[in-house]
Amino acid sequence: MARQAGKRSKTAGRSRTSRKDRRFRPLRWLRRWTLRALTFVAVAVLAVVALYAVVNPVTGIYMKTEEMRLGSIDHQWVGFDEIAPVMARSAVAAEDANFCTHWGFDMAAIRNAIDAGGNRGASTITQQVIKNVFLWHGRSWLRKALEAAMTPVVELVWSKRRILEVYLNMAEFDEGVFGVDAAAHHYFGIGPGELNATQAARLAAVLPSPKQRSASKPTDFVRKRAASVMDGAATIRRDGRAACFED
Repeated sequence: MARQAGKRSKTAGRSRTSRKDRRFRPLRWLRRWTLRALTFVAVAVLAVVALYAVVNPVTGIYMKTEEMRLGSIDHQWVGFDEIAPVMARSAVAAEDANFCTHWGFDMAAIRNAIDAGGNRGASTITQQVIKNVFLWHGRSWLRKALEAAMTPVVELVWSKRRILEVYLNMAEFDEGVFGVDAAAHHYFGIGPGELNATQAARLAAVLPSPKQRSASKPTDFVRKRAASVMDGAATIRRDGRAACFED
């Protein structure tokens, strides 16, 4: 009898413990599903980044919103080999001269931007690609945080040549004009492979404010910036800072 009573007591104890363990705990539930959601998002991002390493992006959030706003846009993808090499060098010279030497963040440019009081941009070409392809435009801490998280992933999965190819095809060069192919035809009536050093420098000079600048009707500011871009493009070719994307 004593043994049976002991067994019943143990069984009842286990039952109470089991019921206690099965009680709903909101914080634990929230933590578990938050972790699952973050894992799903991380895997999805990795999958899309890996896909775009070999498949050309069709559009981006900003490009799509501009298409909806304007009714239509001018955009045609071209391969990297169809773009004049001087255009690639000019874009790097204008936007990210240390493109070949960093892993997505230009720490020297970031320090200079901080010293300038935050009035100078420090976004690399990789960061701009992430904004143009995966995210939205505009200043927000959320976008910046997502951009910072995705930058090393893109640098790890894509080659520098691929990053620059996507950049040149997704950047905005005038209102509703996206990519270097559309820009070359829009401003000069030629294909991107026919651009000379002056034309390439002027296209790069309208970045990152294409709606306020023109490559075909340059202001004094654009002319001066284009001259600086031409010098920079020649410099990075000489000192090897174009080696990561040129044959």
